[in-house]
Amino acid sequence: MPAQPPVLRFAPELLLRAQEVRVAFFDVDGVLTDGGLYFSESGETLKRFDSLDGHGIKLLARADITPVVVSGRDSAPLRLRLAALGVQHMRLGTEDKLPAAQALLAELGLAWDQAAAMGDDWPDLPLLRRAALACAPAQAHPEVRAIAHHVARAAAGHGAAREFCDLLLVASGRYARLLAASDPP
Repeated sequence: MPAQPPVLRFAPELLLRAQEVRVAFFDVDGVLTDGGLYFSESGETLKRFDSLDGHGIKLLARADITPVVVSGRDSAPLRLRLAALGVQHMRLGTEDKLPAAQALLAELGLAWDQAAAMGDDWPDLPLLRRAALACAPAQAHPEVRAIAHHVARAAAGHGAAREFCDLLLVASGRYARLLAASDPP
């Protein structure tokens, strides 16, 4: 039985904007998580991550789009999750995200016109303003949604990051191939 064609569709102007993207920046709280901060009785921070988002990040790496995390927070659960996803490039515990992102771009030998970013609040604005493609989860702050080229239908921590990944995969021309490979003959 032949593979079914992809059902995802994105606006042509978004796909054009994202065609040259080779690096995707992700915020954590409010993008990869629902933004809630959970604390145990002993003060340990707990985070909930969505498996759809995680698989999207893994697919990006398979499509030669480098996933990068820049977050104002750092925690053991976050480091464990990023390691499980194979994310190698990150800056954690940094309040000033722009210099961190610029340093990562320099390490990768890439420029802002090859970058996409997903963020939800004011600390993410400098990255979103410079990236070729700026995305936001559905519940992002109004100032972020106002400058985003794409606002996900899904909420943060519930598939918004996967929607961002899927957009990049479709724009790169690799989505259909990856989808077909998930259902070998």
